[in-house]
Amino acid sequence: MSSLKHHKIREGFLGQRMITIPPNIKSEVEKNELIADFNLTAIGYYPQAIYHDRRRKYGSAEYILLYCTEGKGSIEIENVHYEVNPNTFMLVPPNIAHHYSSSINDPWTIYWAHFVGKKADLLYAKFLKNEEAKIKSLPRDEYRLKSFLKIMNLLEAGFEIQNVELANIDLFHTLATMIYEEDINPSQSKEDTITKSIDYLNKNLNKNLKVEDLAAEQNLSVSRYSELFKKKTGYSPIQYFNKLKIQKSCQYLYFTDLTMKEICFKIGFEDPYYFSRAFKKMMGMPPSKYRSDFKQKKLSN
Repeated sequence: MSSLKHHKIREGFLGQRMITIPPNIKSEVEKNELIADFNLTAIGYYPQAIYHDRRRKYGSAEYILLYCTEGKGSIEIENVHYEVNPNTFMLVPPNIAHHYSSSINDPWTIYWAHFVGKKADLLYAKFLKNEEAKIKSLPRDEYRLKSFLKIMNLLEAGFEIQNVELANIDLFHTLATMIYEEDINPSQSKEDTITKSIDYLNKNLNKNLKVEDLAAEQNLSVSRYSELFKKKTGYSPIQYFNKLKIQKSCQYLYFTDLTMKEICFKIGFEDPYYFSRAFKKMMGMPPSKYRSDFKQKKLSN
């Protein structure tokens, strides 16, 4: 046991890369309107990091990304243990006690980054998706790995402001695509029933579907289907369906000369008066005014 403790190390791995933003550059970034809301403070790459072990009793002042591409390890956040496997990542929030370490038998290879800012808070909220923090899986993507290398190359080339700006923008984009992976590539998710259901809704805007029909189409009970739908979209299934219908009607109003009755037929509204009320509730004006206002803008342009 004592020899294991002796071998625990924070960094110093063959082939590692590690860049920390100097204090004077941090000060410049905080005044830079382009990147002040999301800026990295450190980034690195640890290949086959055997004995890598980091414990922070009071957490870090920044968010921490840990992205494992090979090997295994573990993360403990506030006494909750998570196993880390290849093609998984975790975001550790600021000021939270945590401990992470590489497997001794199958040491991990990780990309990591520390970052702060208001947009960092927003991305972390998206990462949680109204759930507790957990390890997220995602398919291996060589373009993503190249993005991390590009960011490090930029910063290693020098801390000129354009390099720092590009590095921050690239990291924000890369992290966002990781967090939104299931939404960007829903086919990668084996059980993304709600994405399939939304696709079904878009293909059937001309119909009057009930929640029972939608649940049955996904082989779910009404209660379970409604729960999953609300969790993913923030709307009930029928509210979302009507929202799609109104959005489609906006296209008809703007790009065509279809009558209100013809538009209602195309989006499955039998009663034009009900359509008009629903449209006004969502868009803040009647469909006739929407058409006249936006057609006038179109003519002006």
